[in-house]
Amino acid sequence: MTDDSVAIVDLKRCSPHKCNYECANNCPPNRAGKDCIIKREDAEEPEKLAGAPEQVRISEQICLGEKCGICVKKCPFDAIKIINLPAELEEDPVHRFGENMFRLYGLPAPEEGKVTGVLGPNGIGKTTAVKILTGDIEPNLGSYRSSPGLGKVISKHRGTALQDHLKRLDEGEMDVAWKPEAVDLIPGRFEGAVGELLESADQRGVVEDLLEDFSMGSIKDQEISTLSGGELQRSALISTLSREADIYIFDEVTPYLDIKQRMIAARTIRDFAEEDKTVLVVEHDLAVLDMIADSLHISYGEPGVYGIVTQPKSTRIGINQYLEGFLENENMRIREESIKFEEHAPRTGENSEMMVKFSRLKKSYIDSEFSLEVDEGDLRLKEVVGVLGPNGIGKSTFAELIAGELEPDEGDVDTSLDISYKPQHVELNGNSDVKTYLRERSEDFGSSYWDTEISRPLDLEELMDKDIETLSGGERQRVSVAACLSREAELYLLDEPSAHLDVEQRVGAARAIRKNAERRSLPTLVIDHDVYMIDLIADRLQVFEGIPNVRGRASPPKGMEEGMNHFLKNLEITFRRDQDTGRPRINKPGSRKDREQKKKNEYYYR
Repeated sequence: MTDDSVAIVDLKRCSPHKCNYECANNCPPNRAGKDCIIKREDAEEPEKLAGAPEQVRISEQICLGEKCGICVKKCPFDAIKIINLPAELEEDPVHRFGENMFRLYGLPAPEEGKVTGVLGPNGIGKTTAVKILTGDIEPNLGSYRSSPGLGKVISKHRGTALQDHLKRLDEGEMDVAWKPEAVDLIPGRFEGAVGELLESADQRGVVEDLLEDFSMGSIKDQEISTLSGGELQRSALISTLSREADIYIFDEVTPYLDIKQRMIAARTIRDFAEEDKTVLVVEHDLAVLDMIADSLHISYGEPGVYGIVTQPKSTRIGINQYLEGFLENENMRIREESIKFEEHAPRTGENSEMMVKFSRLKKSYIDSEFSLEVDEGDLRLKEVVGVLGPNGIGKSTFAELIAGELEPDEGDVDTSLDISYKPQHVELNGNSDVKTYLRERSEDFGSSYWDTEISRPLDLEELMDKDIETLSGGERQRVSVAACLSREAELYLLDEPSAHLDVEQRVGAARAIRKNAERRSLPTLVIDHDVYMIDLIADRLQVFEGIPNVRGRASPPKGMEEGMNHFLKNLEITFRRDQDTGRPRINKPGSRKDREQKKKNEYYYR
């Protein structure tokens, strides 16, 4: 294999007990008598190679590379990838996990007194880079059999901003406060009351103030095991911010948080960095990342194969280049198509025929004392209505009323409609693989339209042979959105389709939802917290407000400008459009542009 190629064997997919080693039997070097693809038990030093002995390994010295690719085509489980690395990539990897496994090139370089952002798709090595910076992983410079030690890694980064960080890490003089990505695992590692746990981590004497800032004071006495995803996320943020450390790392700030909570988190971290703190943030919400970061590293590559971390860019330039799909300094195209934002959200359904009409609705829960009122409104043919509002305000209750899963206390909803509904909490039932699951739910499965407008945007091909029960949160989300859009229905209702998805996956989901509404000429209701996603797909906007977990009130769907002005005014934030890409950007609070727009009562970008 050439130096610019890499062979990957996905050990979760490689299933030799279910195949006849088609990869090895059809490999040209093997047929010429060379040991290119062999069982791991037959390799040198097999005990140091990951995976079961019967699974295969590929010799990268013998493999012919991507120009051959026969093993990739012959593997019945899509377990093999042969990928050409970018020709410009001359450096050795910072870390490699093992033979035929993922490799990472480059690391982000946090700066004192600044927020350094990291942006990139899932499976590209962002969390691996974070674990190297925290000391959880010792980088091996590609020598997975015998690590060269951190001293050699430090020498490799001599003269860079990383040298001091890695040196202090090696000498045990680097204190790291790290908020991990998987906050849902916290209850399995800690037990006790929320307040007691946070106070025990408070080294700066700020927990009480942070509890108030994040509206968490009322749950101080609750057990950590009883918290929702949003409450766990805010608890993890408070715990990290209350530590005394040399660097603060936040691996995904926004999951489970509504837009108001996201803005509070962004402002708090932004103010925190201005106290000369060193902060690194990995994030998929572009609006939050744009607001919070001073500089940005782009992560790109091939998910599960290799990842490359760029040198830092200004936040605006970095996000714009990421959306464009072309990195100028690196002269690298990372995506075939650019992501475009229209100057105004699509309005094709604004004057369309009414399909669904609902009267003024009321719903109360005696056990939780929560009540919801929804003003009279309608949904129209060929339109997408976006729904925005804080958590606990009744958005999902409204979805269940429209879907006929709840009966209103007052008012009427036409429940005779055939509705395709993706709930907030994804539950995929069945013991089948993804292909069987989706085929059973779609009359169009396998058609050119389904392949082009559902499977491709949602990147489903790689999931088809996976068992439903083995899917990750993001994979389950993509399959659930596909299943919803694949059904024949009269109304499509999706509750938080962006959850657990990276930027490209969110754009793909938005494209699939938008195309489905246009093709079927039917209404779609989308509840989400990602303003970028709502901006991409919505014709009209429905705003929910009130007091979370006490009472909610929803206005009828309005035009995007009117609806967004109303929503953003409640948040006290203003948006403008980027002059190059047309993407929505949050104005820095108190900036000249922010003050100008507030004075004119124009909170929404034009």
